[in-house]
Amino acid sequence: MGKYEGFEMRVLVIYTGGTIGMKEDPADGALKPFNFSQIAEEVPELHKFSVRLDSYTFDPLIDSSDVEPSLWASLAQLIMDRYEDYDGFVVLHGTDTMAYSASALSFMLEGLTKPVVFTGSQLPIGVPRTDGKENLISAIEIAAAKRTDGYAMVPEVCIFFDSQLLRGNRSTKYSAEAFHAFVSPNCASLAEAGISIRYNTELIRKPVYWDATLRVQTRLDTRVSILKIHPGMTEAVARSFLCAEEIRACILETYGSGNAISKDWFLDIVREAGAMGKILLNVTQCKSGTVNMNLYATGASLKRAGVLSGGDITTEAALGKLFCLMGRSDNNAWVKSMLEKDLCGEISK
Repeated sequence: MGKYEGFEMRVLVIYTGGTIGMKEDPADGALKPFNFSQIAEEVPELHKFSVRLDSYTFDPLIDSSDVEPSLWASLAQLIMDRYEDYDGFVVLHGTDTMAYSASALSFMLEGLTKPVVFTGSQLPIGVPRTDGKENLISAIEIAAAKRTDGYAMVPEVCIFFDSQLLRGNRSTKYSAEAFHAFVSPNCASLAEAGISIRYNTELIRKPVYWDATLRVQTRLDTRVSILKIHPGMTEAVARSFLCAEEIRACILETYGSGNAISKDWFLDIVREAGAMGKILLNVTQCKSGTVNMNLYATGASLKRAGVLSGGDITTEAALGKLFCLMGRSDNNAWVKSMLEKDLCGEISK
C-alpha cells in the first residue's frame, strides 16, 4: 500500500504560514515567504530522500496568532481531499498556536491511518542558524516512514520539534526563544531523532482498522470559555465566564490537582452554572500532573457541583475536544459522557 512509481513515497507539505517559511529578500533585506514549490532548492538535503514532495500554500498565509477554527476546517478538508494521493502530510505552522491546531486536528480527523506531522521553527529557514531545516527534514522522513508490513509508522497527528516527535494533543508550547519550543510533560515522545530516528512503537497509537475510511468533522461549536482560577478573582468575573448565556462550556484551569476557590460565593456560581446545564471541565494549570478531585475538599466540592475531571489533558486539547464534541451534538449530557473518555490519546487511561 502507498507505493508509487519507482517505489517512492509521496508526502504533501502544507504551508499555512509562520516563521519557517520566511526568507530574506536580497533586494530590501526583508523577510518574506518563499515559494514552497521550490522547496528542494531551499533545502537541498531533501534530494537524498526517495520521497516525492508536493506542496500546497494557503492563500492568504495566516499568522499563528490569527489562527481560527475556520483554518482547522480548511486544513482537515484539504487532507481528506488529498488523502488517497499521499502517504503522509507535513503541516508547516507558526509556533504560537501549533499545539491548539494539532490538538484540534487529532479530533477532527477520524479514522486516521497516515501521519499528519506539524512542524515549524523559531528562526526563518532562510537564515544561517535556522532550526527550520532539521525540523522540516525529519518531519518529512517521519511522514513517509513505513513499518515492515507497509503501514504508516506513526498514524497520528503529531508535532515534530527539536529532535522530538510529540503527540499533537499532548503538546504545549514551552519556550518563546529556545529551539526546544514544545514539551509533552504527561506523555513520552513518540520518537526521537538522533543519528537515526528511534520510534517508541509501544506508545504510538494504531488504528482499529487500517483500511478505515477517513472521516472529517468540520462542524465545530466554539462556545467555550476558559477561566483561569487566580487569587483575587471576583464574583462578577467568575459569573461572566461560567454563567453567560452565550457560553455552553467552560474549562476551569485550577490549581494543583484540581483545586479552586472554596468560598461559598464561588461554589454557588459553579452550582448555578451546573444547574443551567453548562459543561464544566476541570484542567490543572500545572504543566505536569493530573486532576484528582477526590484528593482535597475543594476538588470534591467542584465534583459535587457537577464539574468533570479533565485528567491530565492540556488546555489546548480540552478546547479542541470540546469544539468537536459540541459540534457533533446539541445534547450536553452526551458531550459530558464523552469528555472523560480517551478518544485519541489525549488523556492517560
